[in-house]
Amino acid sequence: MTQATKGPASYFPSIEKKYGRPVPEWKDLIRSSPLTKHMELVDWLKTEHGLGHGHANALVAHTLAETRAT
Repeated sequence: MTQATKGPASYFPSIEKKYGRPVPEWKDLIRSSPLTKHMELVDWLKTEHGLGHGHANALVAHTLAETRAT
C-alpha cells in the first residue's frame, strides 16, 4: 500500500495543474528571489505570480525546509 503525501508537498499536484508550472520551477523562483523571510516570499508569490495563499505557503515552506536541510 502506498502512503499518501502529507504536508506542503500534498499541494504540489494542484499547484502544477492550476498555475501551469512544475514545482521545481516555482522552487527555483523562490530561491532566486532576494527575499528570505517566509511571509515576504508568500506575499511575493501571491502579488507577483497570482498564487493563492495556501499554495504559496506550501511552496515556500517546502523550499525553505529543503534549503535549511542542505
